[in-house]
Amino acid sequence: MERLEITGPDSVAALIGKQSGPTEWREVTQDMIDTFAGLSGDHQWIHTDVERAAKESPFGTTIAHGNLTLALIDGFRDQLIAVTGGYQLGVNYGWNKVRFPAPVPAGSKVRATAELISSEVLDNGWTHNVTVFKVEVEGNEKPCCVAESVTRLLAA
Repeated sequence: MERLEITGPDSVAALIGKQSGPTEWREVTQDMIDTFAGLSGDHQWIHTDVERAAKESPFGTTIAHGNLTLALIDGFRDQLIAVTGGYQLGVNYGWNKVRFPAPVPAGSKVRATAELISSEVLDNGWTHNVTVFKVEVEGNEKPCCVAESVTRLLAA
């Protein structure tokens, strides 16, 4: 699938319901998980204790934090959606529904798809968009993250 290209306020409505992706695969390493644990303060053993996770975890290994998986979406965003004109800036306005239906084992690869599900041009020059991102683990049928990203674009 091609990347969604937003060329200005008049182009967004035609993109509703269109999907883009998948992105390139990205490996989620134990180093990434440990770094995220250090930044977030979440050192739960299922993420950081490789030996214990191998013995006691139902996953047989450490797994990425759900919020690490969510954060990876921003790294995939440029491969999925391009804003090429008509706006002076875009901002992350937040998230609606966020779910983590499947784990991301350390050493696995993930990729994402996106679908613009709604767009509203506001009176103040902003366009309010909601995009569903699905992140999948290589070899797993169930997605590891499904999240509705809310962004706003300010017209130029």
